[in-house]
Amino acid sequence: MDLEDLETFVEVADAGGVSSAARRLGVSKSIVSRRLVRLEAELGVQLLARTTRGAALTEAGITFRDHAARVCAEIDLARETILPAGELRGQLRIAAPVSFGTTHLAPVLAELAKRHPRLQVLVCYSDRFVDIVGEGFDCAIRIGNLGDSNLIARRVRPIIGHLVASPAYLNGYGTPKTLDDLHSHHALMQGTDTWRFIDGDRTVVVHPQGRFKADNGIALAAAAVEGLGIAALPEFLIEKALASGALVPVLSRFPLPEAGIFVLRPPGRHLTRKVRVLTELLIEYFGFCHSNGLG
Repeated sequence: MDLEDLETFVEVADAGGVSSAARRLGVSKSIVSRRLVRLEAELGVQLLARTTRGAALTEAGITFRDHAARVCAEIDLARETILPAGELRGQLRIAAPVSFGTTHLAPVLAELAKRHPRLQVLVCYSDRFVDIVGEGFDCAIRIGNLGDSNLIARRVRPIIGHLVASPAYLNGYGTPKTLDDLHSHHALMQGTDTWRFIDGDRTVVVHPQGRFKADNGIALAAAAVEGLGIAALPEFLIEKALASGALVPVLSRFPLPEAGIFVLRPPGRHLTRKVRVLTELLIEYFGFCHSNGLG
């Protein structure tokens, strides 16, 4: 039985169709279909029911998928074990946020590829919520506070956030003195945000309102500089604006909860050397940056 056929079947099963699996694998749909036909012929059963919407697992396919995935995982682990120390190969698919990714992560990922010439590094930069299991990513790098999830997370380093506004905005609308005052101000948000603040030993939740929203932190920082409202943003996005005076802190006596940089990976899988090496490189890089200023 061809291992490549097994790996292809697992990709099709997880991706929900031949087209999606072909994109993940970087091959044509005809190659994927040929591998599936060959596997089904060897097993003597139908694993997938082709539909107009993609491919659905048959009862036999559901059973076989779990066994095939375990075999592929064990082979991957065996390959990593026998590789020369430090050498990585194969493909590493990473999901990363745009604002932090293109400015801070890009040099680290380039260094990873430089150190491991046999490794294919495929990065998707997006500020949307990426389903790393459904979309076939090995891991995701996320910034902020993690919600409830069955993903396995490793924090790389803490991230400090600030509530900020431009001097022009504060001159026009006044400076809030209490958290309740925020309800009468324009908030710059990423969707339907709730802001959380530390007040002594308790956390206070504020539901701000505003007319300017964006799914990108750089856009919110630019709007804050232009005087459109108050924003809660990570330090790495606003450190230059704070230093120049283009933005100033608001309600500093109520700090935002500490967030972080996280590496997330799917549950139920062993930690591959590729993801472990990436995580260690991020800790090495951002640990240094943390002691010397992230920017």
